[in-house]
Amino acid sequence: MAGVDASNQTPRVEILGPRERDLRLDFLRGLGQWMIFLDHIPYNVMSWLTLRNYGFCDAAEFFVYISGYSIGFAYGPAVRSGEMVAATKRLWTRAAQLYVAHVFLFLFFTAQVSRAARRFDNPMYKDEFNVAQFLENPDVMIQQALLLKYKPVNLDVLPLYIVFVVMAPLILWGLMRRPHTTLVLSGLLYLVSRSLGWNLPSFPDGHWYFNPFAWQFLFVFGIWCGFGNGPQIRPWVKSWPNQTLSWLIVGVAFVIAMSWNFEALWGLVPESVGKIIYPIDKTSLSPLRLIHFLALLTIVVKLLPPDLPALRSRALHPVILCGQRSLPVFCFGVLLSFTAHWILRQVSGGIAMQIFVSLAGIGLMIGIAWVATWYRSLPTLFTVPATMPVEEPPAKQAVADQPQGARAEEIKATV
Repeated sequence: MAGVDASNQTPRVEILGPRERDLRLDFLRGLGQWMIFLDHIPYNVMSWLTLRNYGFCDAAEFFVYISGYSIGFAYGPAVRSGEMVAATKRLWTRAAQLYVAHVFLFLFFTAQVSRAARRFDNPMYKDEFNVAQFLENPDVMIQQALLLKYKPVNLDVLPLYIVFVVMAPLILWGLMRRPHTTLVLSGLLYLVSRSLGWNLPSFPDGHWYFNPFAWQFLFVFGIWCGFGNGPQIRPWVKSWPNQTLSWLIVGVAFVIAMSWNFEALWGLVPESVGKIIYPIDKTSLSPLRLIHFLALLTIVVKLLPPDLPALRSRALHPVILCGQRSLPVFCFGVLLSFTAHWILRQVSGGIAMQIFVSLAGIGLMIGIAWVATWYRSLPTLFTVPATMPVEEPPAKQAVADQPQGARAEEIKATV
């Protein structure tokens, strides 16, 4: 995107213009969207295709890290070129868009759950998805929802992301001046928050399901890598000692996770080891979850180079498309996951139906991603006619009727 410097009328390249996309980010983000959708459907056999059954972490860790990496990758050049104010404006504009999306998602989701509970006279829906209090005190709960304190089930990720995007300019500012110090301070905040139990309050009681004081470390680490530090550590990440260690960690986590799901494997984890590693909490990002994610990330960096031809193949295009339109796909996926849950409860809960609603939901997510992409491709420049002149008194009308050059204003609509 180009602008014009009013002082000398010479073109100026805007640093915040589009950069070449890293399709790995879109692929992993899209794959994570599918996993989140499948995991949000209770008692779904298709959830065995997601990460959470094979280790300590799940798609949430990848979502937070990739979100940070994308910001560092996209805004790093602007910050280094002195465009901090422009970067801050764009990030806060994005945070406002996310906030509006969260509010609308909250209203649609609570309406969806409430209608199902009333239509089928089944209070389980409103209790299971934490909307019962909203139905009893809608005025109070709407106020708390606007403050991001009240969140129904499955609506926890977006508020976390909103907080992180708001804080992103401060993180970018720190990385521009002291990149390694900023990362170390983020790590210290992670450790201190876990030690002292810091978290944000929820309403009417409890705390945020995703503790932002702990999860911020993954976000900052992502920005740190995307800001330009990732290539510096890439040789070490791909080295055989680190790859060997990462595969060992993933293998041990796999064995432990299998012991949770199959009774015949319960004895694989000695009781003494269990006392050390449990609980592996998600709220404050247990160190074992963090270590397992970093090991997986190391393997992904090795196996998924940026120039991999498969990333531009037709087979992976649906996944990448969902990753490129992650906000509408995520919001739509939350609504679809409850619809799938309702079908499995009210119609049939068999394995065939579980597979059907899962695949149908993913197909609809791909469809909404395609529609969002098509909408963004529509023309955004149009001409607005000049404003009609205000009627003048007869004495002045002759002057107003003199020929004047028609003038139009081009308006660019931001999508």
